[in-house]
Amino acid sequence: VRACSPPRLRRGSASHRACLISRYNFIYAKERLEAEGILKRYICDLETIQRIIYVAVVESFRAAKMAFWKVKINVKDTLALCHRGGPSSLEVAVLDYIACHKDLYDVCSTVHEVICAMTKNPKLPCPGQVDFVVISSLIRELCCLAFSMQTLIPPLDIAFGIDGECFHRNMYYRSFDSDFTAPFVAYHVWPALIEDGTVIVKGEVVTKK
Repeated sequence: VRACSPPRLRRGSASHRACLISRYNFIYAKERLEAEGILKRYICDLETIQRIIYVAVVESFRAAKMAFWKVKINVKDTLALCHRGGPSSLEVAVLDYIACHKDLYDVCSTVHEVICAMTKNPKLPCPGQVDFVVISSLIRELCCLAFSMQTLIPPLDIAFGIDGECFHRNMYYRSFDSDFTAPFVAYHVWPALIEDGTVIVKGEVVTKK
């Protein structure tokens, strides 16, 4: 940690939050489709491709949140030595400091961790079929975004879905190839973005009977 007096960013937190939400939507609309195109070179089945990308999102958020927690502990221990406010103001100071010094985050290590976790996931193709490194660019963007979302108060996160759950209109859109009369989720294409339990951006699922 470089200094005891981090810049004050809370006044710009609303615009920062809006930018992060916009970035999440952009990844869904553009970079997700680019990753699908890359995976189609190795896998013919669209469902498998979409499952891979969904797991990539979930694992990226999980790993980035864990990395953030470790960075936060180190920064908090250092800033506490010279901080003169109360616990709540120290918490804000820590979040502001991390938001300003993004190089504290070793994103390359997190990307490697995500790829290793995906390789071991029993729902995804075996390593011999496709090397998930081919979508490392998408994973890196997701990790950086998820890390930055933890500096907000409250933080933004994704909703973790389970195959076979009931379809919730307020949380998901149905994919074009869904059975629109089916009440259950066959699999997830993209997770919903939530803030303090409230859905901010709907996710996408495929529903089938």
